[in-house]
Amino acid sequence: MIEFSLDEIARITGGHLVGADATVSASVVTDSRECVPGSLYVARVGEHADGHDYASAARDAGAVGVLGERAVDILPTVVVENSELAFAKLARGVVDAIADLEIVGITGSSGKTSTKDLLGAVLARFGPTVAPHGSLNSEVGVPLTVCRLGSNSRYLVAEMGASGVGHIEYLTKIAPPKVGIVLNVGKAHMGEFGSVDAIAQTKGELVEALPEDGFAVLNVDDERVRAMASRTKATVVLVGLGEDADYRATNVEVDTSGRASYDLTCPAGTARVRLAVFGEHQVGNSLSVIAAAVSLGLDLDTVVEALAAAGATSRWRMEVHELPGDITLVNDAYNANPDSMRAAMRSLAHMGRERHSIAVLGEMRELGETSFDEHAGVGREIAALGIDEVYVVGAGAAPIAVGAREAGMAAERVHEVENADAAHDALVRDLSAGRILLLKSSRDSGLRLLGDRLVEEAGTSAFPATEVTA
Repeated sequence: MIEFSLDEIARITGGHLVGADATVSASVVTDSRECVPGSLYVARVGEHADGHDYASAARDAGAVGVLGERAVDILPTVVVENSELAFAKLARGVVDAIADLEIVGITGSSGKTSTKDLLGAVLARFGPTVAPHGSLNSEVGVPLTVCRLGSNSRYLVAEMGASGVGHIEYLTKIAPPKVGIVLNVGKAHMGEFGSVDAIAQTKGELVEALPEDGFAVLNVDDERVRAMASRTKATVVLVGLGEDADYRATNVEVDTSGRASYDLTCPAGTARVRLAVFGEHQVGNSLSVIAAAVSLGLDLDTVVEALAAAGATSRWRMEVHELPGDITLVNDAYNANPDSMRAAMRSLAHMGRERHSIAVLGEMRELGETSFDEHAGVGREIAALGIDEVYVVGAGAAPIAVGAREAGMAAERVHEVENADAAHDALVRDLSAGRILLLKSSRDSGLRLLGDRLVEEAGTSAFPATEVTA
Protein backbone atom coordinates (compact mmCIF):
# COMPACT_ATOMS: atom_id res chain seq x y z
CA MET A 1 0.00 0.00 0.00
CA ILE A 2 1.19 3.51 -0.79
CA GLU A 3 1.40 5.54 2.39
CA PHE A 4 -1.50 7.93 2.89
CA SER A 5 -2.46 9.98 5.90
CA LEU A 6 -6.01 9.70 7.15
CA ASP A 7 -6.46 13.35 6.14
CA GLU A 8 -5.48 12.43 2.58
CA ILE A 9 -7.84 9.48 2.61
CA ALA A 10 -10.65 11.78 3.75
CA ARG A 11 -9.90 14.08 0.82
CA ILE A 12 -9.81 11.20 -1.69
CA THR A 13 -13.05 9.65 -0.46
CA GLY A 14 -14.99 12.85 0.23
CA GLY A 15 -15.27 12.04 3.93
CA HIS A 16 -14.15 13.81 7.09
CA LEU A 17 -11.74 12.67 9.76
CA VAL A 18 -12.92 12.22 13.33
CA GLY A 19 -9.93 11.87 15.66
CA ALA A 20 -6.21 12.37 15.28
CA ASP A 21 -4.46 12.07 11.95
CA ALA A 22 -2.26 9.01 11.37
CA THR A 23 -0.38 7.39 8.51
CA VAL A 24 -1.61 4.23 6.85
CA SER A 25 1.57 2.35 6.03
CA ALA A 26 0.37 -1.22 5.61
CA SER A 27 -2.58 -3.14 4.18
CA VAL A 28 -6.13 -1.96 3.59
CA VAL A 29 -8.53 -4.70 4.69
CA THR A 30 -12.21 -5.41 5.17
CA ASP A 31 -11.63 -8.25 7.65
CA SER A 32 -10.40 -7.14 11.07
CA ARG A 33 -8.54 -10.44 11.46
CA GLU A 34 -6.26 -9.45 8.57
CA CYS A 35 -5.11 -6.18 10.12
CA VAL A 36 -1.41 -5.65 10.86
CA PRO A 37 0.40 -2.67 12.41
CA GLY A 38 -0.26 0.31 10.14
CA SER A 39 -3.42 -1.06 8.49
CA LEU A 40 -6.57 0.78 7.50
CA TYR A 41 -9.73 -1.12 8.39
CA VAL A 42 -12.71 -0.63 6.06
CA ALA A 43 -15.90 -1.14 8.08
CA ARG A 44 -18.59 -2.38 5.71
CA VAL A 45 -22.24 -2.67 6.67
CA GLY A 46 -23.65 -5.91 5.31
CA GLU A 47 -26.88 -7.83 5.49
CA HIS A 48 -25.74 -9.97 8.40
CA ALA A 49 -22.92 -8.03 10.05
CA ASP A 50 -21.80 -4.48 10.78
CA GLY A 51 -18.08 -4.05 10.33
CA HIS A 52 -17.97 -1.21 12.85
CA ASP A 53 -18.59 -3.78 15.59
CA TYR A 54 -15.15 -5.28 14.90
CA ALA A 55 -13.16 -2.05 15.19
CA SER A 56 -11.71 -3.09 18.54
CA ALA A 57 -10.29 -6.27 16.99
CA ALA A 58 -8.80 -4.16 14.20
CA ARG A 59 -7.19 -1.84 16.75
CA ASP A 60 -5.80 -4.74 18.76
CA ALA A 61 -4.20 -6.11 15.58
CA GLY A 62 -2.51 -2.79 14.85
CA ALA A 63 -4.90 -0.82 12.63
CA VAL A 64 -4.30 2.94 12.79
CA GLY A 65 -7.67 4.03 11.44
CA VAL A 66 -11.11 3.10 10.17
CA LEU A 67 -12.93 3.99 6.95
CA GLY A 68 -16.55 3.76 7.99
CA GLU A 69 -20.03 5.22 8.01
CA ARG A 70 -19.90 6.40 11.62
CA ALA A 71 -17.13 7.31 14.02
CA VAL A 72 -15.83 4.67 16.41
CA ASP A 73 -14.48 5.76 19.78
CA ILE A 74 -11.37 3.60 19.80
CA LEU A 75 -9.77 4.57 16.46
CA PRO A 76 -9.57 7.65 14.26
CA THR A 77 -12.28 7.31 11.64
CA VAL A 78 -12.70 8.70 8.14
CA VAL A 79 -16.48 9.03 8.11
CA VAL A 80 -18.18 8.63 4.74
CA GLU A 81 -21.74 8.17 3.54
CA ASN A 82 -21.09 4.72 2.04
CA SER A 83 -17.96 2.79 3.00
CA GLU A 84 -18.05 0.52 -0.04
CA LEU A 85 -18.20 3.42 -2.49
CA ALA A 86 -15.53 5.25 -0.50
CA PHE A 87 -13.32 2.18 -0.66
CA ALA A 88 -13.62 2.27 -4.45
CA LYS A 89 -12.63 5.95 -4.48
CA LEU A 90 -9.62 5.19 -2.29
CA ALA A 91 -8.52 2.43 -4.65
CA ARG A 92 -8.80 4.78 -7.62
CA GLY A 93 -6.71 7.27 -5.65
CA VAL A 94 -4.01 4.62 -5.28
CA VAL A 95 -4.03 3.97 -9.03
CA ASP A 96 -3.79 7.68 -9.82
CA ALA A 97 -0.80 8.08 -7.49
CA ILE A 98 1.40 5.59 -9.38
CA ALA A 99 3.25 6.80 -12.44
CA ASP A 100 3.50 4.49 -15.47
CA LEU A 101 1.24 1.80 -14.03
CA GLU A 102 -0.08 -0.57 -16.71
CA ILE A 103 -3.41 -2.25 -15.95
CA VAL A 104 -4.77 -5.39 -17.61
CA GLY A 105 -8.43 -6.25 -16.99
CA ILE A 106 -9.68 -9.81 -17.45
CA THR A 107 -13.26 -11.01 -17.71
CA GLY A 108 -15.14 -14.03 -19.02
CA SER A 109 -17.66 -16.59 -17.89
CA SER A 110 -14.89 -19.04 -17.06
CA GLY A 111 -11.11 -19.08 -16.88
CA LYS A 112 -10.59 -15.62 -15.33
CA THR A 113 -8.69 -16.82 -12.30
CA SER A 114 -6.46 -19.25 -14.20
CA THR A 115 -5.65 -16.56 -16.74
CA LYS A 116 -4.81 -13.92 -14.14
CA ASP A 117 -2.51 -16.43 -12.41
CA LEU A 118 -0.65 -17.01 -15.68
CA LEU A 119 -0.54 -13.33 -16.59
CA GLY A 120 0.65 -12.34 -13.12
CA ALA A 121 3.52 -14.83 -13.36
CA VAL A 122 4.51 -13.59 -16.82
CA LEU A 123 4.38 -9.87 -16.02
CA ALA A 124 6.40 -10.43 -12.84
CA ARG A 125 9.35 -11.32 -15.10
CA PHE A 126 9.32 -7.74 -16.37
CA GLY A 127 8.56 -5.65 -13.28
CA PRO A 128 6.79 -5.47 -9.90
CA THR A 129 3.34 -6.92 -10.44
CA VAL A 130 0.18 -7.13 -8.35
CA ALA A 131 -2.49 -9.72 -9.18
CA PRO A 132 -5.50 -10.81 -7.12
CA HIS A 133 -5.28 -13.44 -4.43
CA GLY A 134 -7.78 -16.18 -5.24
CA SER A 135 -10.82 -14.80 -7.07
CA LEU A 136 -11.02 -11.22 -5.80
CA ASN A 137 -13.05 -9.91 -8.73
CA SER A 138 -15.95 -8.03 -7.15
CA GLU A 139 -16.73 -4.47 -6.09
CA VAL A 140 -14.83 -5.25 -2.90
CA GLY A 141 -12.25 -7.67 -4.29
CA VAL A 142 -10.89 -5.28 -6.92
CA PRO A 143 -10.22 -2.45 -4.42
CA LEU A 144 -8.56 -4.95 -2.07
CA THR A 145 -6.21 -5.93 -4.87
CA VAL A 146 -5.58 -2.35 -6.00
CA CYS A 147 -4.68 -1.26 -2.47
CA ARG A 148 -1.82 -3.77 -2.45
CA LEU A 149 0.00 -1.65 -5.04
CA GLY A 150 3.22 0.03 -4.04
CA SER A 151 4.82 3.16 -5.40
CA ASN A 152 7.13 1.06 -7.60
CA SER A 153 4.43 -1.24 -9.00
CA ARG A 154 4.62 -1.56 -12.78
CA TYR A 155 1.73 -3.90 -13.61
CA LEU A 156 -1.71 -4.56 -12.15
CA VAL A 157 -3.82 -7.54 -13.18
CA ALA A 158 -7.47 -6.92 -12.38
CA GLU A 159 -9.90 -9.84 -12.56
CA MET A 160 -13.39 -8.48 -13.18
CA GLY A 161 -16.51 -10.50 -12.48
CA ALA A 162 -20.15 -9.52 -12.70
CA SER A 163 -23.57 -10.66 -11.58
CA GLY A 164 -25.47 -7.86 -13.30
CA VAL A 165 -25.36 -5.22 -16.01
CA GLY A 166 -23.06 -2.32 -15.16
CA HIS A 167 -20.86 -4.24 -12.72
CA ILE A 168 -17.81 -4.41 -14.96
CA GLU A 169 -18.19 -0.78 -16.00
CA TYR A 170 -18.06 0.09 -12.29
CA LEU A 171 -14.87 -1.94 -11.80
CA THR A 172 -13.15 -0.30 -14.77
CA LYS A 173 -13.61 3.07 -13.10
CA ILE A 174 -11.66 1.77 -10.10
CA ALA A 175 -8.89 0.17 -12.17
CA PRO A 176 -8.99 1.65 -15.70
CA PRO A 177 -7.32 -0.90 -17.98
CA LYS A 178 -5.07 -0.29 -20.94
CA VAL A 179 -5.51 -3.92 -22.02
CA GLY A 180 -8.78 -5.78 -21.72
CA ILE A 181 -9.05 -9.55 -22.11
CA VAL A 182 -12.44 -11.17 -22.76
CA LEU A 183 -12.10 -14.94 -22.62
CA ASN A 184 -15.59 -16.21 -23.37
CA VAL A 185 -19.29 -15.72 -22.87
CA GLY A 186 -20.98 -18.71 -21.28
CA LYS A 187 -23.92 -19.58 -19.10
CA ALA A 188 -22.51 -18.80 -15.66
CA HIS A 189 -25.03 -16.74 -13.63
CA MET A 190 -27.72 -17.40 -16.22
CA GLY A 191 -30.30 -17.28 -13.45
CA GLU A 192 -29.27 -13.72 -12.59
CA PHE A 193 -28.74 -12.34 -16.10
CA GLY A 194 -31.63 -14.10 -17.83
CA SER A 195 -29.89 -14.67 -21.17
CA VAL A 196 -26.48 -15.25 -22.71
CA ASP A 197 -26.91 -12.02 -24.68
CA ALA A 198 -27.24 -10.09 -21.43
CA ILE A 199 -24.06 -11.74 -20.18
CA ALA A 200 -22.27 -10.73 -23.39
CA GLN A 201 -23.49 -7.16 -23.04
CA THR A 202 -22.01 -6.98 -19.55
CA LYS A 203 -18.69 -8.65 -20.41
CA GLY A 204 -18.28 -6.16 -23.25
CA GLU A 205 -18.29 -3.27 -20.79
CA LEU A 206 -14.60 -4.05 -20.33
CA VAL A 207 -13.63 -3.27 -23.93
CA GLU A 208 -15.86 -0.21 -23.99
CA ALA A 209 -13.74 1.24 -21.18
CA LEU A 210 -10.44 0.88 -23.04
CA PRO A 211 -8.63 4.00 -24.33
CA GLU A 212 -7.75 4.59 -27.98
CA ASP A 213 -4.15 3.55 -27.34
CA GLY A 214 -5.31 0.39 -25.56
CA PHE A 215 -5.76 -3.20 -26.71
CA ALA A 216 -8.84 -5.41 -26.67
CA VAL A 217 -7.76 -9.07 -26.59
CA LEU A 218 -10.73 -11.07 -27.86
CA ASN A 219 -11.34 -14.79 -28.31
CA VAL A 220 -11.91 -15.28 -32.03
CA ASP A 221 -13.49 -18.69 -31.44
CA ASP A 222 -16.39 -17.26 -29.41
CA GLU A 223 -18.83 -15.43 -31.67
CA ARG A 224 -20.18 -13.20 -28.93
CA VAL A 225 -16.70 -12.19 -27.83
CA ARG A 226 -15.56 -11.59 -31.39
CA ALA A 227 -18.54 -9.29 -31.93
CA MET A 228 -17.25 -7.02 -29.15
CA ALA A 229 -14.68 -5.66 -31.64
CA SER A 230 -17.32 -3.14 -32.73
CA ARG A 231 -17.74 -1.87 -29.16
CA THR A 232 -14.23 -0.57 -28.55
CA LYS A 233 -12.03 2.26 -29.79
CA ALA A 234 -8.92 0.30 -28.78
CA THR A 235 -6.82 -1.85 -31.12
CA VAL A 236 -8.46 -5.26 -31.46
CA VAL A 237 -6.22 -8.33 -31.06
CA LEU A 238 -7.85 -11.67 -31.92
CA VAL A 239 -6.63 -14.88 -30.28
CA GLY A 240 -7.62 -18.50 -30.72
CA LEU A 241 -7.59 -21.44 -33.11
CA GLY A 242 -9.34 -19.69 -35.99
CA GLU A 243 -7.40 -18.94 -39.15
CA ASP A 244 -7.80 -15.18 -38.81
CA ALA A 245 -6.54 -15.04 -35.22
CA ASP A 246 -3.66 -12.61 -34.74
CA TYR A 247 -2.30 -14.94 -32.05
CA ARG A 248 -3.08 -18.42 -33.31
CA ALA A 249 -2.43 -21.87 -31.86
CA THR A 250 -1.91 -24.83 -34.20
CA ASN A 251 -0.68 -28.38 -33.71
CA VAL A 252 -2.13 -28.51 -30.21
CA GLU A 253 -1.05 -31.56 -28.23
CA VAL A 254 -2.09 -32.66 -24.74
CA ASP A 255 0.14 -35.17 -22.98
CA THR A 256 -1.07 -37.88 -20.62
CA SER A 257 -0.49 -35.61 -17.65
CA GLY A 258 -2.99 -33.12 -19.12
CA ARG A 259 -0.50 -30.40 -20.09
CA ALA A 260 -0.90 -28.73 -23.47
CA SER A 261 1.64 -27.50 -25.99
CA TYR A 262 1.15 -25.79 -29.34
CA ASP A 263 2.74 -23.85 -32.17
CA LEU A 264 2.19 -20.10 -31.83
CA THR A 265 2.02 -17.75 -34.79
CA CYS A 266 1.68 -14.04 -34.06
CA PRO A 267 2.87 -10.63 -35.33
CA ALA A 268 5.91 -10.84 -33.03
CA GLY A 269 7.07 -14.18 -34.43
CA THR A 270 6.60 -17.90 -33.88
CA ALA A 271 7.29 -20.23 -30.97
CA ARG A 272 6.48 -23.63 -29.53
CA VAL A 273 4.53 -22.94 -26.34
CA ARG A 274 4.57 -25.51 -23.54
CA LEU A 275 2.34 -25.05 -20.52
CA ALA A 276 2.90 -26.21 -16.96
CA VAL A 277 -0.77 -25.92 -16.03
CA PHE A 278 -3.30 -28.67 -16.69
CA GLY A 279 -6.08 -28.75 -19.26
CA GLU A 280 -6.50 -28.12 -22.97
CA HIS A 281 -8.64 -25.08 -22.16
CA GLN A 282 -5.45 -23.39 -20.95
CA VAL A 283 -4.42 -22.97 -24.61
CA GLY A 284 -6.91 -20.15 -25.09
CA ASN A 285 -6.06 -18.63 -21.71
CA SER A 286 -2.34 -18.64 -22.53
CA LEU A 287 -2.89 -17.08 -25.95
CA SER A 288 -4.66 -14.19 -24.24
CA VAL A 289 -1.76 -13.84 -21.81
CA ILE A 290 0.79 -13.76 -24.62
CA ALA A 291 -1.22 -11.23 -26.62
CA ALA A 292 -1.68 -8.96 -23.61
CA ALA A 293 2.00 -9.08 -22.65
CA VAL A 294 3.29 -8.47 -26.17
CA SER A 295 0.77 -5.65 -26.64
CA LEU A 296 2.40 -4.00 -23.63
CA GLY A 297 5.70 -4.13 -25.50
CA LEU A 298 7.18 -7.18 -23.78
CA ASP A 299 9.55 -9.64 -25.45
CA LEU A 300 7.83 -12.70 -26.95
CA ASP A 301 10.59 -15.20 -26.14
CA THR A 302 10.69 -14.17 -22.50
CA VAL A 303 6.90 -14.33 -22.28
CA VAL A 304 6.86 -17.87 -23.68
CA GLU A 305 9.66 -18.88 -21.32
CA ALA A 306 7.76 -17.48 -18.34
CA LEU A 307 4.58 -19.32 -19.37
CA ALA A 308 6.44 -22.63 -19.44
CA ALA A 309 7.24 -22.19 -15.75
CA ALA A 310 3.94 -20.65 -14.63
CA GLY A 311 1.76 -22.83 -12.45
CA ALA A 312 -1.61 -22.23 -10.87
CA THR A 313 -1.39 -20.13 -7.71
CA SER A 314 -5.09 -20.12 -6.78
CA ARG A 315 -6.44 -23.13 -4.93
CA TRP A 316 -8.92 -25.70 -6.25
CA ARG A 317 -8.39 -24.90 -9.93
CA MET A 318 -7.14 -28.04 -11.72
CA GLU A 319 -5.06 -28.70 -8.60
CA VAL A 320 -3.30 -32.01 -9.25
CA HIS A 321 -2.21 -34.36 -6.45
CA GLU A 322 -0.29 -37.58 -7.00
CA LEU A 323 -1.32 -39.95 -4.21
CA PRO A 324 0.19 -43.25 -3.06
CA GLY A 325 -1.05 -46.24 -4.98
CA ASP A 326 -0.66 -44.48 -8.35
CA ILE A 327 -3.85 -42.51 -7.82
CA THR A 328 -4.15 -39.00 -9.27
CA LEU A 329 -6.63 -36.57 -7.74
CA VAL A 330 -7.55 -33.37 -9.60
CA ASN A 331 -9.38 -30.85 -7.43
CA ASP A 332 -11.15 -28.35 -9.70
CA ALA A 333 -14.06 -27.75 -7.35
CA TYR A 334 -13.71 -24.04 -6.65
CA ASN A 335 -16.62 -23.27 -8.95
CA ALA A 336 -18.46 -24.60 -11.98
CA ASN A 337 -20.66 -23.61 -14.88
CA PRO A 338 -21.61 -25.59 -18.00
CA ASP A 339 -18.60 -24.42 -20.01
CA SER A 340 -16.00 -24.96 -17.30
CA MET A 341 -17.57 -28.31 -16.42
CA ARG A 342 -17.23 -29.54 -20.00
CA ALA A 343 -13.65 -28.23 -20.17
CA ALA A 344 -12.84 -30.15 -17.00
CA MET A 345 -14.36 -33.33 -18.41
CA ARG A 346 -12.27 -33.00 -21.58
CA SER A 347 -9.19 -32.59 -19.41
CA LEU A 348 -10.10 -35.71 -17.46
CA ALA A 349 -10.56 -37.63 -20.71
CA HIS A 350 -7.07 -36.57 -21.86
CA MET A 351 -5.44 -37.36 -18.54
CA GLY A 352 -7.25 -40.68 -18.28
CA ARG A 353 -6.48 -41.99 -21.75
CA GLU A 354 -4.45 -44.84 -20.35
CA ARG A 355 -6.10 -45.03 -16.93
CA HIS A 356 -9.47 -45.62 -15.28
CA SER A 357 -11.10 -42.16 -15.10
CA ILE A 358 -13.64 -41.06 -12.50
CA ALA A 359 -15.59 -37.79 -12.41
CA VAL A 360 -16.95 -36.62 -9.05
CA LEU A 361 -19.46 -33.89 -9.81
CA GLY A 362 -21.70 -31.62 -7.78
CA GLU A 363 -24.35 -29.08 -8.70
CA MET A 364 -23.78 -26.06 -10.91
CA ARG A 365 -25.63 -23.14 -9.29
CA GLU A 366 -27.36 -20.02 -10.66
CA LEU A 367 -28.53 -21.59 -13.92
CA GLY A 368 -32.21 -20.73 -13.48
CA GLU A 369 -34.67 -22.53 -15.73
CA THR A 370 -31.86 -24.10 -17.76
CA SER A 371 -30.49 -26.05 -14.80
CA PHE A 372 -31.92 -29.49 -15.62
CA ASP A 373 -30.94 -29.38 -19.29
CA GLU A 374 -27.43 -28.10 -18.58
CA HIS A 375 -26.74 -30.76 -15.97
CA ALA A 376 -28.11 -33.49 -18.23
CA GLY A 377 -25.92 -32.16 -21.03
CA VAL A 378 -22.85 -32.63 -18.86
CA GLY A 379 -23.91 -36.23 -18.28
CA ARG A 380 -24.19 -36.83 -22.01
CA GLU A 381 -20.73 -35.27 -22.49
CA ILE A 382 -19.27 -37.66 -19.92
CA ALA A 383 -20.66 -40.64 -21.79
CA ALA A 384 -19.43 -39.30 -25.15
CA LEU A 385 -15.92 -38.73 -23.82
CA GLY A 386 -15.66 -42.29 -22.55
CA ILE A 387 -15.07 -41.39 -18.91
CA ASP A 388 -15.25 -44.66 -17.00
CA GLU A 389 -17.28 -43.69 -13.93
CA VAL A 390 -19.16 -40.73 -12.50
CA TYR A 391 -20.18 -39.98 -8.92
CA VAL A 392 -23.06 -37.49 -8.86
CA VAL A 393 -23.17 -35.64 -5.54
CA GLY A 394 -26.41 -34.13 -4.24
CA ALA A 395 -29.96 -33.78 -5.53
CA GLY A 396 -29.18 -30.64 -7.53
CA ALA A 397 -26.69 -32.55 -9.66
CA ALA A 398 -28.98 -35.55 -10.24
CA PRO A 399 -29.75 -34.68 -13.88
CA ILE A 400 -26.07 -35.42 -14.68
CA ALA A 401 -26.84 -39.06 -13.90
CA VAL A 402 -29.97 -38.90 -16.05
CA GLY A 403 -28.03 -37.56 -19.02
CA ALA A 404 -25.20 -40.06 -18.65
CA ARG A 405 -27.56 -43.04 -18.58
CA GLU A 406 -29.63 -41.71 -21.49
CA ALA A 407 -26.42 -41.41 -23.51
CA GLY A 408 -25.62 -45.07 -22.94
CA MET A 409 -23.33 -45.06 -19.91
CA ALA A 410 -23.77 -48.33 -18.04
CA ALA A 411 -25.93 -47.95 -14.94
CA GLU A 412 -23.31 -49.57 -12.69
CA ARG A 413 -20.84 -46.85 -13.73
CA VAL A 414 -23.16 -44.03 -12.61
CA HIS A 415 -23.24 -43.55 -8.84
CA GLU A 416 -25.54 -41.12 -7.05
CA VAL A 417 -24.68 -40.07 -3.49
CA GLU A 418 -26.40 -37.69 -1.11
CA ASN A 419 -23.55 -35.36 -0.17
CA ALA A 420 -19.78 -34.90 0.04
CA ASP A 421 -19.49 -37.16 3.10
CA ALA A 422 -21.27 -39.96 1.30
CA ALA A 423 -19.03 -39.40 -1.72
CA HIS A 424 -15.98 -39.70 0.53
CA ASP A 425 -17.12 -43.01 1.96
CA ALA A 426 -17.94 -44.41 -1.48
CA LEU A 427 -14.63 -43.34 -2.97
CA VAL A 428 -12.56 -44.71 -0.11
CA ARG A 429 -14.41 -48.00 -0.44
CA ASP A 430 -14.25 -48.27 -4.24
CA LEU A 431 -10.96 -46.65 -5.30
CA SER A 432 -8.10 -48.84 -6.38
CA ALA A 433 -4.61 -48.27 -7.71
CA GLY A 434 -4.10 -46.54 -11.03
CA ARG A 435 -7.29 -44.46 -10.93
CA ILE A 436 -7.55 -40.78 -11.82
CA LEU A 437 -10.43 -38.79 -10.35
CA LEU A 438 -11.49 -35.20 -10.91
CA LEU A 439 -13.75 -33.22 -8.57
CA LYS A 440 -15.83 -30.37 -10.01
CA SER A 441 -18.79 -28.37 -8.70
CA SER A 442 -19.97 -24.96 -7.58
CA ARG A 443 -18.07 -23.82 -4.54
CA ASP A 444 -20.59 -24.52 -1.80
CA SER A 445 -21.10 -28.23 -2.54
CA GLY A 446 -18.30 -29.36 -0.23
CA LEU A 447 -16.33 -31.09 -2.99
CA ARG A 448 -13.25 -28.87 -2.79
CA LEU A 449 -12.93 -29.75 0.91
CA LEU A 450 -13.61 -33.38 0.06
CA GLY A 451 -10.58 -33.24 -2.22
CA ASP A 452 -8.46 -31.79 0.58
CA ARG A 453 -9.69 -34.51 2.92
CA LEU A 454 -8.78 -37.28 0.50
CA VAL A 455 -5.31 -35.82 0.05
CA GLU A 456 -4.80 -35.59 3.82
CA GLU A 457 -5.93 -39.18 4.32
CA ALA A 458 -3.93 -40.64 1.44
CA GLY A 459 -1.65 -43.44 2.55
CA THR A 460 -3.34 -43.80 5.94
CA SER A 461 -5.69 -46.39 7.29
CA ALA A 462 -8.55 -43.94 6.66
CA PHE A 463 -7.92 -44.32 2.94
CA PRO A 464 -6.90 -47.94 2.40
CA ALA A 465 -7.10 -47.65 -1.37
CA THR A 466 -3.82 -45.75 -1.39
CA GLU A 467 -1.91 -47.94 1.01
CA VAL A 468 1.32 -49.23 -0.42
CA THR A 469 2.77 -52.39 1.11
CA ALA A 470 6.27 -53.73 0.65
